[in-house]
Amino acid sequence: MDDSFRFSTFNISQKILRAIEDMGFEEPTPIQISAIPLILAGSDVTGHAKTGTGKTAAFGIPALEKIDPHNRQTQVIVLSPTRELAIQTAEEIARLASHLGHITVLPIYGGQPIERQLRSLKTGVQIVVGTPGRVLDHLRRGTLTLSRVRLVVLDEADQMLDMGFLPDIETILSKTPKDRQTVLFSATLPKPILAISKRFQNNPEFVEIPHKELTVPQVEQRYLEVHSRDKFDVLCRLLDQMDPKLALVFCNTKRRVDQLTKRLKTLGYSVGGIHGDLKQSQRDRVMAQFRRGEIDLLVATDVAARGIDVEDIDLVVNVDVPQVAEYYVHRIGRTARAGRSGRAITFVGPEDIYKMKEIQRMANITISRIPLPTARDAVESRMKSLADRIKQTVDAGNLEQQTETVERIMVDDYTSLEIAAALLKMHTGSG
Repeated sequence: MDDSFRFSTFNISQKILRAIEDMGFEEPTPIQISAIPLILAGSDVTGHAKTGTGKTAAFGIPALEKIDPHNRQTQVIVLSPTRELAIQTAEEIARLASHLGHITVLPIYGGQPIERQLRSLKTGVQIVVGTPGRVLDHLRRGTLTLSRVRLVVLDEADQMLDMGFLPDIETILSKTPKDRQTVLFSATLPKPILAISKRFQNNPEFVEIPHKELTVPQVEQRYLEVHSRDKFDVLCRLLDQMDPKLALVFCNTKRRVDQLTKRLKTLGYSVGGIHGDLKQSQRDRVMAQFRRGEIDLLVATDVAARGIDVEDIDLVVNVDVPQVAEYYVHRIGRTARAGRSGRAITFVGPEDIYKMKEIQRMANITISRIPLPTARDAVESRMKSLADRIKQTVDAGNLEQQTETVERIMVDDYTSLEIAAALLKMHTGSG
């Protein structure tokens, strides 16, 4: 991908660009580069792309550009096969709309009290993201009207077809204007999907993103359930507990990289940060320090971390779940180089559970959850590491000068055990 291609290349508003930066999208993915200009231009689009390629933003960004914020009627309808995907999609579009104001996005799905949805729909919702069954339910109740819809998105169309939603989709589309714009995304394009495209779309543009098999490196992979507000504390405990020789910490946003780097330095960690806003000379300087071992912790975004090839990285921490599944494989592949073992740990918030499931599904792997490290775990780990180093130092000998110092302290009625314990406490800062 051309590193010079940025979201600012698209003809989209500064407010959406601000939201994109907040979300940490440093550059568009291939499906976004191909689909966004076509959807902005008003074309119907059939996109052949799997989940985890960034397709929500591919239709979410142009959808927001088409909304009249002063009109409270539903103008965009997104159909999703499952409640989990509907929730995730609605949340991502809402984040993209965070600086626009007066734009309401509502997920509607079965299993949620319908009264809550009824209240929101009554006040007016410009973008509805829903499962076909629940959308149809609201249409029958008269609580949802699609007569002003400008854009319809059929997301994961093959899944909806497999789940038997075709009759529902047909009914829903019949309630929308004939001159609507229709966008369809599907991981596969079997004949029934192509038939749907032919029937409901007008001269669609076909966009295909070749599927790459995600080959996952032999890395010990685990995840922690962590709320965003707790990520820094958990990261510090994890680093103290695991005591890696070299560690690489990935964040989704440049702001998070700067914040983490600054706070880690304040606590005495040997750390550097890199992201796309830094000059190449600055990135090169930090990378050189990391390679030489002058810093043992590097905090980075995906774009800035390209080309990192340091053999001794033994721990990768994903403070944020990556926006695109392929990025996950790229990240964890930075460890376990040249036949070495490696570990990768991902922080997963409540909003990231679906994304983490998709990564596991696409890569055909199982990532186990581990308990959060406690402050006691970190202290015990530091003590064990220090004990090992003490034994090595004793075995190496040449301790005559230090022995004399201990003997002088013992004259004042202190035991050697008390002196050793005090030194441990001073060194670890424990208790």
